Amino acid sequence: MSHSQAENPPKVPIIEAVAARHKTSISTLSMIFSFTLPYRKTVFFALLALVFTAAITLSIGQGLRVMIDNGFVAASHSQLNQSTLILLLLTGLMAVGTYIRFYLVSWLGERVCADIRKKVFEHLVELHPSYFETNLSGEIMSRLTTDTTLLQTIIGSSMSMALRSSLIFIGALVMLLLTDARLTLVVFITVPFVLLPIFIFGRKVRRLSKRTQETVANVGTYAGEIIQQIKTVQSYSREGYEKNAFAVEVERSFAVGKLRIKQRSLLIAAVLMLVFSSVTSMLWLGGSAVLSGDMSAGQLGAFVFYSMLLASSVSTISQVWGDLQRAAGASDRLVELLQVQSDIVSPAKPLHDAQLLAAKIGFENVDFYYPSRRGQAALKNLQFSILPGENVALVGPSGAGKSTLFELIQRFYDPASGVVYFDGVDLKELDHHQLREQMALVPQQPVLFSSDVSYNIRYGRPSATDQEVIAAAKAAVAHDFIMQLPDQYKSYLGEKGVRLSGGQKQRIAIARAILKNPRILLLDEATSALDAQSEAKVQRALQHLMQGRTTFIIAHRLATILDADKIMVLDKGQIIAVGTHSELLLSCNLYKQLAQLQFRESV
Repeated sequence: MSHSQAENPPKVPIIEAVAARHKTSISTLSMIFSFTLPYRKTVFFALLALVFTAAITLSIGQGLRVMIDNGFVAASHSQLNQSTLILLLLTGLMAVGTYIRFYLVSWLGERVCADIRKKVFEHLVELHPSYFETNLSGEIMSRLTTDTTLLQTIIGSSMSMALRSSLIFIGALVMLLLTDARLTLVVFITVPFVLLPIFIFGRKVRRLSKRTQETVANVGTYAGEIIQQIKTVQSYSREGYEKNAFAVEVERSFAVGKLRIKQRSLLIAAVLMLVFSSVTSMLWLGGSAVLSGDMSAGQLGAFVFYSMLLASSVSTISQVWGDLQRAAGASDRLVELLQVQSDIVSPAKPLHDAQLLAAKIGFENVDFYYPSRRGQAALKNLQFSILPGENVALVGPSGAGKSTLFELIQRFYDPASGVVYFDGVDLKELDHHQLREQMALVPQQPVLFSSDVSYNIRYGRPSATDQEVIAAAKAAVAHDFIMQLPDQYKSYLGEKGVRLSGGQKQRIAIARAILKNPRILLLDEATSALDAQSEAKVQRALQHLMQGRTTFIIAHRLATILDADKIMVLDKGQIIAVGTHSELLLSCNLYKQLAQLQFRESV
């Protein structure tokens, strides 16, 4: 870069940054607006109630003027009684309008908040798995819960208060002008000075609010991880360290929150000082006008009333503005989340139905890199074809690419190059939901949900009957231990199935796969957590289940795959040998070494 270029950097990035912020603000507003569209009638009647109450509130000032001039000053009991009744009627109407407005707006806030949560969750469950590798679950949960609750304050409370105060502010200005134009000039002079701190401090509050939400999310993420791994923390006696580390996260969040509170406090203090200084000035001028006979006492009373309305409305706006900015920061984070595009997308109109294709899997020159490890290939030039009904075992050291192969078969990821086929059709041309319906995975670390036994088994096929669930559990050798649980199939398993042993969890996962009755089985060390007796029983169940199905088995214990139709040996992301057990003992040194370690074979 030349010296002149360094002194005069291009301004395009600045323009782009401003445009990006403007675009984000528009996206936030359009998102909120889009979620209120289905409830147009509610919005309309809420706004109608809002305008009605604002009009009634402004009318009270005129009633006050009549009461003072025609009642107090004129010393007329009939006029006093009449004006009092009018004021009571106006107060009653204002109360009714306020009830309707508050109920409708609060209902709208709750409804829109619920809709946004559903929309965000629906979007999350469709995102590609790699997104969750690079984004913390606690951060995502914070956006789904805390941020949507903050957004509710915009629609359900703050927005209504801001609109009401804005209407009162405009109406009070008009009524002041009609009451005494000369005194109203004081208001017009002071209004810009009152609005200035709202905009200056408001922007700072919004930025700090977004930072506050991020630090709160970090606190939640840290706490969630420690609670999930509490046994490991306690077994290594790290309680003291974790307490201190969590305290640091909390203090960091507090520091950002303190800055936000400081800016908001300055905003409120500045607005109140300016507003009430202006009101005091107007009262002095108005009092002088009454004493000189240029204004009636009723006019002064009405002017004071409108001045107080003006002051309170500006004060409310200044306080609500901080809430609006804070919620706007949360909205920005939600918009960012909703704008994330999934890397795994099905064709709009798939030309092939996965249910009608044969359960044949093929890889052609496939290379793959995990998004979090783009410099290291997980699979290199992988090429093979598995016929329907074949039983294929995958063997190799940890990190060889066996589980990665499962990820690509289910299309959790797309290869960097090459093609993965399902009966000769590129997986990208299929609906990925239909594709995955043809498969069942039994992972090495089984995943259970915090519900009962029946729910976890039925997750494979929600429409299954109780008898089918029990049959699947029996086939997975799980029925006996389930019947010993406190509530049998209705027994609550706790978070991640914490109330079961590792072997019991695995048998529940196998029962789930058996119930699904898939055409393709993916078994990732499916019996690794079982004792020898249970493993033998489950192996017989799996052998029965594998008949007529295309099956991939990841196995470290070679005894479980001796009868496989073919064994593929992987190392460093490549297939280095394919054959039966006896063939590989002769042709593959790596397989021979593994066999010698496990069987003590001398070959």
